[in-house]
Amino acid sequence: MKSPLAACVLALLALPLPGNGGPLPEISLREVAPGVYVHQGVHQLPDRHNCGEIANIGFIVGERCVAVVDTGGNPEQGEALKQAVAAATPVPVCYVINTHVHPDHIYGNLAFKKPGVNFVGHYKLEQAMALRAPYYRDLAERELGFKPGPEHFIPPDRPVRDTLELELGGRTLLLTAHPTAHTDSDLSVYDQKTRTLWLADLLFMGHTPVVDGSLNGWLKVIDKLKGIDARLAIPGHGPVSAAWPLALISEERYLRMLQTEIRAALKANKTMEWAMANVGQSARPEWQLFDEFHQRNIATAFAELEWEDE
Repeated sequence: MKSPLAACVLALLALPLPGNGGPLPEISLREVAPGVYVHQGVHQLPDRHNCGEIANIGFIVGERCVAVVDTGGNPEQGEALKQAVAAATPVPVCYVINTHVHPDHIYGNLAFKKPGVNFVGHYKLEQAMALRAPYYRDLAERELGFKPGPEHFIPPDRPVRDTLELELGGRTLLLTAHPTAHTDSDLSVYDQKTRTLWLADLLFMGHTPVVDGSLNGWLKVIDKLKGIDARLAIPGHGPVSAAWPLALISEERYLRMLQTEIRAALKANKTMEWAMANVGQSARPEWQLFDEFHQRNIATAFAELEWEDE
């Protein structure tokens, strides 16, 4: 009997792929800028119905090689993405860029592991993978129907501590390792040729932002990101291309609201339980999955802000 995960994607893998540049069935890749292909995930929690395929993933094509940016929420989605690259261009994949540690972005990695392919990520990504792997394995077995092995957590061959340029042939990508923000392993990708800024989960649109690192750190990163001369931004969740820096407005407003209201609650000696019930409720209509993530964000931010210096 097929696993739920395999059954979920079997039809996708069996479908014929169209010619160069055309949209792919199911994976729905779109060329949002010349040579920049993105698949938009769904605003859902990962489960056996969506197989964890909830994040934006894709690839950037140069004259010499291709850089894949995140690989998907399960091994089969990674295989489908690999086939999509082959359908779009004869140029080989030479880089797989993991933007951070979350499973919906890295579980397709194994499809691309072969000689000549370099995995690139934040210098803290290897440690983050090692620390979280036991929990992620149990979570995937319970929610997705498969249990990742050690082979599914591929650390970067080329860790990025500050910035790194990747030359794809006629196009250069600037990778930046950020201080702790959404997570402690956030990496952004800037395509200089099209002025496209691939932010992954440093940018949420529509989907409630998820604070899994530092609220204060994320707001500081946002301030720096605003200075980048980009034309388009690609979020980790939400519309696959957006005007820059307007794309940041809603996320920044939400995060600053958390910061302001939690600081006020702490000053008034309110408890975390009070904050989780009262902080930020005015933002509910703006965001999907609000009930699933908002209280978690409050708990994470409250624990951070209560230790701020006076």
